[in-house]
Amino acid sequence: MPSVWWKDNAVQLIDQRLLPTRLETATLHTVADVAASIRDMYVRGAPAIGATAAYGMALAARLSPATDRKDLLDDLKEAKQVLDAARPTAVNLAWATSRILATLRAAPTSDPEDLRGLALAEAEALAAADVEINRRMGANGAALIPEGANLLHHCNTGSLATVDYGTALGVIYACHEQGKGIHVWVDETRPRLQGARLTAWELMRAEVPMHLIADNASGSLMRQGRVDAVIFGADRVAANGDVANKIGTYNIALLAHTHGIPVYCVAPTSTVDLNTPTGDDIPIEERDAAEVTRVGGTVVAPEAVPVYNPAFDITPARYISAIVTEEGVCHAPYGLSLAAAVARAAET
Repeated sequence: MPSVWWKDNAVQLIDQRLLPTRLETATLHTVADVAASIRDMYVRGAPAIGATAAYGMALAARLSPATDRKDLLDDLKEAKQVLDAARPTAVNLAWATSRILATLRAAPTSDPEDLRGLALAEAEALAAADVEINRRMGANGAALIPEGANLLHHCNTGSLATVDYGTALGVIYACHEQGKGIHVWVDETRPRLQGARLTAWELMRAEVPMHLIADNASGSLMRQGRVDAVIFGADRVAANGDVANKIGTYNIALLAHTHGIPVYCVAPTSTVDLNTPTGDDIPIEERDAAEVTRVGGTVVAPEAVPVYNPAFDITPARYISAIVTEEGVCHAPYGLSLAAAVARAAET
């Protein structure tokens, strides 16, 4: 099922904060609502954030009182700033808002109503393309996975993290659809438990064989020979192949490297940021301390304890066996293979 869509002149999305106990839809009527939904993680996952932001730009165009082209574009530039500031690490956000703005700037019409319609059409096209791209990534990645493989997956990268189907979970779904007999170890993914709350929920609905594990169980499973590959998504991929992803990814990649286990990152070319040279140049969002000191509303730490809560970490390219994109599987040297993939995507 889709995670975000447009209906009745508003942005609608699954409120992922309520899963797995409640499946409810949030309806967003303002740009501020859309930005808050991204910041407060109603929606998360780089592709889903990008699609939500694109719809946010379409909403901004609809709400703008502008009666000429210049004023409408000025209003959209302001909306872009609000949306881009919601979460700085996921490059798909700024990529999507830039795409909507660029489309309107290049449009041959100056009629504000035509431009409003074009903004929505472009957002819908971006969302539809995400699903098709995910299917292609799934097929590309499934070719790397052997029959009967035990896969270790971190965070959530499925339908909830995209418009539909998924990135790394898209590979898992493709393997399952091909009858490869895979099994998935699902990291709980502290502190927000996206693995326990979201990935487990998705895989159980799809009847993919899986077990939920504590984050700190992965090393033991690897030592026992019970992990054949590690697979995860990305919130940004630097030009050299360094990957920013949910906190804890770096730990898993290091463990896998130690045990000789392949590590696969699955990300669309829209997540590849060729303007960011290395992972050291990627801004890392730090989130509220309550995410660490509370679990499901229950306090698990002393009052006023100092907390450091980065949402992401950087996995250096040397620990990644391959980066799967919709344009094929990229291998080292990533500076060349990623640039070639992005160029191929630009031609389509």
